[in-house]
Formats: sequence, C-alpha cells, structure tokens
Amino acid sequence: MPACARGVFVLAASFTVLLSAPKAAIAQSDEAAIRQTLVDMWHAIETNDLERYATYIHEDFTSFGETDTYLNEGKAFELRSVQGWTERSADIRTEMYQPEVTVRGETAWITYYWPDASVDRSTGELSSSRGKSTRIFVKEDGRWLCMHGHYTLVE
Repeated sequence: MPACARGVFVLAASFTVLLSAPKAAIAQSDEAAIRQTLVDMWHAIETNDLERYATYIHEDFTSFGETDTYLNEGKAFELRSVQGWTERSADIRTEMYQPEVTVRGETAWITYYWPDASVDRSTGELSSSRGKSTRIFVKEDGRWLCMHGHYTLVE
C-alpha cells in the first residue's frame, strides 16, 4: 500500500475511533471543562481581569447571592457586582472542594463547597467566607458559559 494511502487509512481509522468514543469519555471531558471554566472565572476575578471574567458569563445570567433576598438578573448586573467586590477587596482567593459535575447534553451543573478570603482595601482587614454553591452552565458555540449561580453561606 502506498504511503499516501496508508496515511488516508490511518486518518479514517482515527476519525472512526473518535466518532465512536463512548459517551462517558465525552462527558468526562465536559466535566473537566466545567471545573476548569470555574477555576478560570475565579482566576480572572483574583487578577482583577473583569474583561476576561465577562467571557465566561452568559448574557442571561442570574444569581442568588450569599445574602440576597431576590434574584439578580443579567450579565451587566453580575459584572457590576464583581467589579464592586474587586474595587473593595485585594488578594481575593477562592478554593473549591468536593465538586460534583453533571452534564446533560448542552446543559451542566456543578455543586461544590468553597472557602474564600480577601483583604479590605480601605481597612486592611482580612475577610473570609465559606459556603456551598450550585452553578449552571450552557454550552454555546463549543464553550461552557455560566448561566446561573446560587451561593449559600455556611457558618
């Protein structure tokens, strides 16, 4: 078999393997992508890169904040909220424990526990919280975007 034909055969076989990949393997990569997206969102906040943070947020984003009574609606609201936090706080750090990701087609959610800490820019005082969260993501144009966040403080 000529080298060119062997290359085409190998390429065709590779596509066949990829197309027949088990759904579990695809879901596993989506689960990892969801976890990484959340870590990247936090990194954007920690480095005060709100422009990058905005790329992870869906236009129709909603949230129930840690102490909110009412639903917050819209990407613009979320960006203003995060901007206010980064203007008031320095050295923001967030961690994630026991993440559980569920993927159902183009929708996914992650539940996890968090501790976070920051320093108040005006007083220099350390502030911290810990809680539990659920985030909902939708996949659009091959990217996972955060559609909703629900955060509950744990004392």
